Amino acid sequence: MSSTSAAISLNEFLRTRRSRLRPEDVDLPDFGGRRRVSGLRREELAQLAGVSVDYYTRLEQGRVGNPSDAVLDAIARALRLDAEESGHLHRLARTRPDRTRWARAASAPQQVRPMMARLLAGLTDVPALVMGHRMDVLAWNRAGALVLGDYGALPPAERNIARITFLDPGSRDLYADWATCARETVAFLHLEAGRRPDDPKLAELIGELSMRSEEFRRWWAEHPVRDKTSGRKVFHHPLVGTLELDYDTLRPASEPGQALISYAAEPGSPSHDALRMLLAWDAGRTAPVQQAEDRAASR
Repeated sequence: MSSTSAAISLNEFLRTRRSRLRPEDVDLPDFGGRRRVSGLRREELAQLAGVSVDYYTRLEQGRVGNPSDAVLDAIARALRLDAEESGHLHRLARTRPDRTRWARAASAPQQVRPMMARLLAGLTDVPALVMGHRMDVLAWNRAGALVLGDYGALPPAERNIARITFLDPGSRDLYADWATCARETVAFLHLEAGRRPDDPKLAELIGELSMRSEEFRRWWAEHPVRDKTSGRKVFHHPLVGTLELDYDTLRPASEPGQALISYAAEPGSPSHDALRMLLAWDAGRTAPVQQAEDRAASR
């Protein structure tokens, strides 16, 4: 799989979105008969968007260099795209200048921003991590390691949420609804691929997952698009059982490709009590080690 076909395809995105709609969904007559394609035909979509069939065909094939915002907005409305999908369409349809220089910058390893590191250090009782735009885990706190897994036990190249989700069998035991979590991961990678079409490391990750996971390959072909913002995840923890945790994502305005993701249980809930029990167990387990280290340091 080439980096171009793996990471980004305007044709695939528009084709999958056309396939989701039927003529009756958009108030077009359906004269019956056998349709060669599922969903809307190109000419039907062009009619809805108010463009010629030839223009839409060339756009879908990536042969329109700089389509106007008005045209892209019309196509987004015709396809019933939400805000994230519409933004994704705009990014896919744009050419990017100086691609070589941008690719070199995109391939540079990410470093945790100092302010993000300070925020993470202050979240002692809240599972949290800092994630890069390729879903690399750049930093994490002790509570995060207790709930999500010990990233420190992995080689740096394998500290990646997408790679762990699809290639580590333990993730299927950790997440109560693994399929939903995995699909969300695919959708986020698609969004990032649209934002960073020339990132060689991102393309390499997508290619590896496509080769090694049939589920990833199948869901990637559906071209889902969704940002990682907030929600709820349910974990099956081996020590304290079920943990229902709400998560939220904080991104600095100056570095939107880096995110602090924190997890918290609803106060007074069984999950809140279970999380406190897990943290207390860990504190009791690590206290003797810390005390010994403090005594040794004082000598």
